[in-house]
Amino acid sequence: MASETMIQNAKAFLQQESPDSKLNLYDHMCSVMHKILENRTPNSVDLLESLSQEVKTNKFAPPCDPSSDVRPASLEVELANVQNKLFEKPSEDAEPEPEDEVEMPLPDLMDTAHYFEQAGLGLGREETFRIFLALKNLVDTHTLQSVRFWGKIQGTEKNYIVAEVEYREGGEEEQEGEEEEGEESREEETDEAKEGDEDNLPTPDYKPPPVIPKEETGTGCNKKTYFVCNEPGTEWTKLPPVTPAQIVCARQIKKFFSGNLEAAVISYPPFPGTEINYLRAQIARISAGTHISPVDYYKFEEDDEDDSDGEGRDSFVENVEFEPPRVQELIDFSQQLGPPLQHVLPQGRCVWVNPPLRQKLRTSKTKRRRKKEKSRTSLSQNTDLLY
Repeated sequence: MASETMIQNAKAFLQQESPDSKLNLYDHMCSVMHKILENRTPNSVDLLESLSQEVKTNKFAPPCDPSSDVRPASLEVELANVQNKLFEKPSEDAEPEPEDEVEMPLPDLMDTAHYFEQAGLGLGREETFRIFLALKNLVDTHTLQSVRFWGKIQGTEKNYIVAEVEYREGGEEEQEGEEEEGEESREEETDEAKEGDEDNLPTPDYKPPPVIPKEETGTGCNKKTYFVCNEPGTEWTKLPPVTPAQIVCARQIKKFFSGNLEAAVISYPPFPGTEINYLRAQIARISAGTHISPVDYYKFEEDDEDDSDGEGRDSFVENVEFEPPRVQELIDFSQQLGPPLQHVLPQGRCVWVNPPLRQKLRTSKTKRRRKKEKSRTSLSQNTDLLY
């Protein structure tokens, strides 16, 4: 008689899995015997091979059942789920919005797109309507005075939908204060680090050019505020103010947008910032270089009437009493164009500014004092050695 160890060894041998099918003979024979005993199949000996094949086919499980509806969601399905929120109606339990005397800043984007279609331009009615709903969400979440669909910029991975807005009075003061505090703290840290390094390292003779200050919010290149998103329905991201150094460098390089605001801009000369700053700089250049308006379409303040410096005009509003010219007058369209509002100067600003000279004098004086102190200490050490 076979001992118990022999039985265990035989069972272990039958339970070895096949590297191809990942099955073992012991479980397969148990399944075949269970099927025969359950169905009481007559002439089981003659049908043993077919029964074994049937058991094997029943155990086959494809990675994705074609008959089932459970499939991994594609990018189109995920985007549709995100944009589905744009078409949802507000719930009845939601509090009604207070009625203000301020006009609705949201423009009639579909009417504007209709006129673009007459010229063979546009993004299509479906996408335009989705962008209109996305702008509506932007108006609901921010205190804005005016909103305009600036355009769409295509990228290698994702695209950018750009909205140009203006805040109401006092709507952006808190955010500006936070940004200024962050910049001041960074400047203080860099100054402290430089002072610590100057005590140990020799100071180079090279003096970098003075930093041109950026224009304040609401003036020049930062007159408007811009929000971007990759697709209608996704979260809007506010672009930071642009600096003259970024505009000057953006003129010297050519880079494709990737669609990722945090992507690094690898170029020569090196760009001071990431893609979010590069996008803001190109928007400022395009906005200043592509503006066109007929004569008397805008009203200017008395201070801006005389544009003798060639710096453009900063404060202007639409003229309500404007009457469009006749069709015959548009034959010579050059005479119907108004003067440019503002253009970006080679300095990277709309208004020229002379760099401050006081900071140069202060830094040079402090450096001279430190050099004199170092020379004195070195002389005292040398005289001590003589004694």
